[in-house]
Amino acid sequence: MVPEEIKKFSEVRPKARAYLCYLLNRTIPNYLPNPDLDIIVRGLKNIEKELPKFQSIYVLDAKGVQVIHNLSKNPEYRVGKGLNRSARAYYYRVAREKKCILTNPYPSLLTNDLTVTAAYPVYDAAKKLRYIVCIDISLHDLLKIAQETSLESVFHYVSKISYTFFSAALFFVAFLLFFHGMQSVFLYGFSIEKLEIKQMFEATILITLSLAIFDLVKTIFEEEVLGHHLGKNKDIHRTMIRFLGSIVIALSIEALMLVFKFAIMSPDKIKYAVLLIVGVAVLLSGLAFYLKSTESRAKEDRE
Repeated sequence: MVPEEIKKFSEVRPKARAYLCYLLNRTIPNYLPNPDLDIIVRGLKNIEKELPKFQSIYVLDAKGVQVIHNLSKNPEYRVGKGLNRSARAYYYRVAREKKCILTNPYPSLLTNDLTVTAAYPVYDAAKKLRYIVCIDISLHDLLKIAQETSLESVFHYVSKISYTFFSAALFFVAFLLFFHGMQSVFLYGFSIEKLEIKQMFEATILITLSLAIFDLVKTIFEEEVLGHHLGKNKDIHRTMIRFLGSIVIALSIEALMLVFKFAIMSPDKIKYAVLLIVGVAVLLSGLAFYLKSTESRAKEDRE
């Protein structure tokens, strides 16, 4: 359950950060000549009423020391004044990035459950850090807050059903191609002397196309139905390369077969085979460009 929640968190993180940072920015005065702690606390009490569920809300000074007890709906959590939190990730991230941040999930000191912290810096008029306001929310409750609207949920559900039907249809096409490919090979049983080169070429083309479509079905089903698309960019590129490669192989075999056929039976039509070979060369050039561009982009991301 926990890995699934972390995966969902990575999906809703931008929305959750935008919501929590909006609450803090709207309620907490900033860039005043002398930010007043009492005014900040009054703003936090408004957030306490507005935010559906949270573990605790508290304020740190510029050195990372907690200056008030936790605001919480649970009386047991209303402690913490004087604690030094300068070693916590949210403290030095806010001090370094100078903006509202949302942490990764981590075990809470209060509940031992996975928790995230939204931290918001408060500066004076001279842009000197004075306070850091923090909101701790359990990962489970954050996912509920950031869940999709009913309309988005319905659309997502309908989309999954649609992609399931499309995947099934494409899988059936891949199965038919594979079946006919195998049928063309074993049409005459296992009598090798009766096998024809043309039938072997056709079987190779059909089976190659079947493999390409199966790879496409696998990718669509995993990404759109099962939701396994996160962090899978490398796998997506690999699938695309296999798909394009299968098409190039199938067309190359077809071009080779046509060259032999027209050279023997209709030499005047060999130009059509040549045009198909040119098309294969264009596809190969496009595949090479795709490989080069994806490699360059991956290198830029690593840097």
